[in-house]
Amino acid sequence: MTDLRSKALQLTLVLATALAGAFAALAMGWPIPFLLGSLVATAVLALTFAARTGRPVFFPTLLRQVFIAVIGTMIGTTFTPEVLSLAPTLAVTLCAMMGFVVLAQASNYVIFHYLGGYDRPTSFYAAMPGGLIEAVEMGTKAGGDVETLSIQHFVRIVLVILIVPLLFLVVTGEAVGSAASQTLEKGASDWRDWLMVALIAPVGLWIGKASRLPAAPLLGPLVLTAILQSSGVIDLGGPPALLNLAQLIVGASLGAQFAKTTPRRLLWALALGFVSVMVTLAIASGFALMLGQFISVSFQTLLISFAPGGVTEMSLIALSLGVSPVLVSTHHLFRILFTVGLAGLLFKRLGNGSPET
Repeated sequence: MTDLRSKALQLTLVLATALAGAFAALAMGWPIPFLLGSLVATAVLALTFAARTGRPVFFPTLLRQVFIAVIGTMIGTTFTPEVLSLAPTLAVTLCAMMGFVVLAQASNYVIFHYLGGYDRPTSFYAAMPGGLIEAVEMGTKAGGDVETLSIQHFVRIVLVILIVPLLFLVVTGEAVGSAASQTLEKGASDWRDWLMVALIAPVGLWIGKASRLPAAPLLGPLVLTAILQSSGVIDLGGPPALLNLAQLIVGASLGAQFAKTTPRRLLWALALGFVSVMVTLAIASGFALMLGQFISVSFQTLLISFAPGGVTEMSLIALSLGVSPVLVSTHHLFRILFTVGLAGLLFKRLGNGSPET
């Protein structure tokens, strides 16, 4: 009972801190404030809590998965039959994505091995521009450092989430997300929209896990909602308050993960991660500019599609920008699958899974 009460108090503290951070970010005009504000505030709390108690602050995985399922459901509402017309465009951009992954992998390996001083297995799997769980698992089998791999990939995702909206703010002068009053709402939402999300999200979450889909908590509800929406079974709107709440929970869950390292090690990972992310974003920008000459997709959409962030978080940014989140999600899922497949192929060819040979 005492342990349960302690966890409840910690979760309450995390959520209260996340909410305070979100509203502070909103007041300051940050892009996607409910995601970034809650992430930064909770990260500070997590580091402070870990320094004083020697253990990470509690945040339930299930809570994060439920709200990722909510996000997947809301992305699914944007799916229309017109999306199928994007097939010729995807044929071009997904081929380009393979070239992007190879260039990003090679560039990041140089950064982590020669600048960071990591051993070869750790550098190789830290360099993967996607697939956090898979990268850590394969890297550990190859003899890499599991904690370094976990921290470096987590830092990659967080930095992309922070940097991409700020880049748009600097370049366009406009905030991204609820600070810019952009929502998914097609019309006035009511209690029926909330009820449909409450029913579809857990069912989709179960389908995703049972089917062993990649990014199951996001993709299961997304596919289910897309089928129901495009077939006319439902006409679901996107309540903006629910999107803000989902951003807040996901941001808090990411911030809570900062407790799993020491401040010194985190600073080094952040420094290397910043170099890696900026190089990778430069490569992504090059591909976006090049592809924009041949296909009718905006530079913003292409950059978000190629940016090496998490599927859930980049989809949130796409939702906030008002660009096609289905298109963005498709690119990120392909990037992760191709990255993991490429690393797995090299893993086998390099003998006993070690890039040392």
